[in-house]
Amino acid sequence: MTRTARIDSFDPLVVRLRAAGCVFAEEEAALLMDAASSPGELESMAVRRIAGEPLEQVVGWAEFAGLRILLDPGVFVPRRRTEFLVSVALGLPLDPAPVVVDLCCGSGAVGAALLSALPGCDLYAADIEPAAVACARRNLPPSRVYEGDLFAPLPTGLRGRIAVLAANVPYVATSDIPFLPAEARDHEPLSALDGGDDGLAVARRVARGAREWLAPGGHVLIEATEAQVPLAERAFTDAGLSVRVAVDEEWEARVVVGTAGPVRGQ
Repeated sequence: MTRTARIDSFDPLVVRLRAAGCVFAEEEAALLMDAASSPGELESMAVRRIAGEPLEQVVGWAEFAGLRILLDPGVFVPRRRTEFLVSVALGLPLDPAPVVVDLCCGSGAVGAALLSALPGCDLYAADIEPAAVACARRNLPPSRVYEGDLFAPLPTGLRGRIAVLAANVPYVATSDIPFLPAEARDHEPLSALDGGDDGLAVARRVARGAREWLAPGGHVLIEATEAQVPLAERAFTDAGLSVRVAVDEEWEARVVVGTAGPVRGQ
């Protein structure tokens, strides 16, 4: 079903979306109309959106770093602020063909953005959620996407070779989960949101494992809130990594970067 006219504020679909609390009802109506192949499908999609399902899951894609990332129901929706993590990774000193890992990859958005900007990179990805892995295999080379907990499913030959470990770990404190928007709370996997008591439980596990997997001079990157940054820095330094923090005020985004030193004796 192709949209042939501009959507105005009095369009019945716009009115229904606005009544359901959609702030950008005109834009959402246009996206739904563009995505639907028939009036029946449009109505089905509208019902899903009005019921609170994330728009990206309804239309089947999310925009991220200039790419259209295919998205399935029940898969974590990539956040636009995570584009800052990608930009920080791309600003690192890298060889022409670095080994790159998208850990906790979800839909594979971060990996897809890095692969697009670094077409010569040797990319791998992993996630614990089967639905996320199936989705990521639609956005990345499918044979390079693995299912399992953090580093466990990665090929053992990657140990000591990873130049960029982009770990989009969950970092919402468990006590804050009930206060998340219903779109996230009800339609995204808890494993992609819940970071434990202080939001950094998974980040600490990544930090502890990273040193074994990073190449000398390799980097691990995570997101954190302003309040979490000091604790994240400590987790990285305790794991033997040097640390710096990159900040983007516009997105209120903070990326903690841990860097592995040279192997002893070198």
